[in-house]
Amino acid sequence: MSARAGIVVTGTEVLSGRVGDRNGPWLADRLRELGVDHAYTLVVGDRPEDMERALAFMASAGVDLIITSGGLGPTADDLTAEVVGRFQGRSMVLDPGLEGRIGAILERYMRRWPDVDAEAIRASNRKQAVVPAGATILEPVGTAPGLIVPPSDSTGGPTVVVLPGPPPELQEMWPAAVSSDVLRAAIAAATRFEQRTLRLYGIPESEIASTLRAAEEAVDGGLDALEITTCLRRGEIEVVTRFEPSAAESYAAFERVVRERHADTLFSLDGSTVDEQVASLLREKGWTIATAESCTGGLLAGRLTDLAGSSDYVAGGLVVYSNAAKTALTAVDASLIERAGAVSVEVAEALADGARAALYAEVGVGITGVAGPGGGTERKPVGLVCFSVAGPDDARLTRSTRLPGGRADVRDRSTTVAMHLVRQLLLDSSRAAS
Repeated sequence: MSARAGIVVTGTEVLSGRVGDRNGPWLADRLRELGVDHAYTLVVGDRPEDMERALAFMASAGVDLIITSGGLGPTADDLTAEVVGRFQGRSMVLDPGLEGRIGAILERYMRRWPDVDAEAIRASNRKQAVVPAGATILEPVGTAPGLIVPPSDSTGGPTVVVLPGPPPELQEMWPAAVSSDVLRAAIAAATRFEQRTLRLYGIPESEIASTLRAAEEAVDGGLDALEITTCLRRGEIEVVTRFEPSAAESYAAFERVVRERHADTLFSLDGSTVDEQVASLLREKGWTIATAESCTGGLLAGRLTDLAGSSDYVAGGLVVYSNAAKTALTAVDASLIERAGAVSVEVAEALADGARAALYAEVGVGITGVAGPGGGTERKPVGLVCFSVAGPDDARLTRSTRLPGGRADVRDRSTTVAMHLVRQLLLDSSRAAS
């Protein structure tokens, strides 16, 4: 059995959903890299009793390591260090050296705001230098130090790593935590995990469930040595498998089953996303891409430029929400809109052509649809989206589909449909050239 760990994310703003949790998923990936079995992630508010219950639950579950994020600031509701100290049976003590180092950091900040009450700032931040006795201090990245707090001899149980809440501070502090002998001792039983990701597009999740049942029969010894999770994300099926190196043959057999059953929908064996594949194909061909978007309002252009270095292949994007904009920016004939309707494959094709021409790109993408919640008709219901991708030598892929979900779902999934159409056009072009 590998070393096991739990994550406790603190903050009422995270619990309430006002702020998304960026620390829990990031830490989960880091634990996997260390060969530590990530057992739980709990999100709690700023109430001390709730955090104590979370720590107690983790300890009762037998984890070797608990990582907390948040609650290390200078305000009265930042109580993580105190709660962890009490949980580990350790008294709280002022560390004068740490207080001085925090003070030096504050001096730099106070030069930027000369009118603040310097003594009040120092007094409130002195709280950050009060730490559990015997804790290993992780030097501040902002003003908050991190802590590694082993259990006292009388309490036993897991070691607790206390990290700041702001993701940049937490991530910069992580290497120091990992290099600590105290943390290394806590996860001495860590193993090594392999993780593989398969991505499919164009099948329902129920189809993968059927494949898993078939693989259970086909793989010698079944799938017990593999931890397989399936997830429907942005209209694609993601199959993530974690296993120890000794189970590599079982994974290879499982992958063969997926490849045989889903050769036409399996588009990624190495975990690469459709976004990365489109970027790679455009670079290989030396082509640029341009978009003209109506219902997606620039989301596809945003997705294309999410990857670093996208200026190599993204010419630009046009948001053509109104009919007048479609005509003015992409030269869509007003009579075509009148005849076929703004939401039509004919207009999607004209948008793709217009984007190519206006931005001098080899590939143009046009998207128009009814994202909802209003605006639908019996003929053109909410969720109907029309796509066209145009390329050199009259290459074109056009389709219309009705996407499920609310407005945000329709808009987001539309970018996935468009990405896969672009990928297919690029692949078809490469095959034709070879």
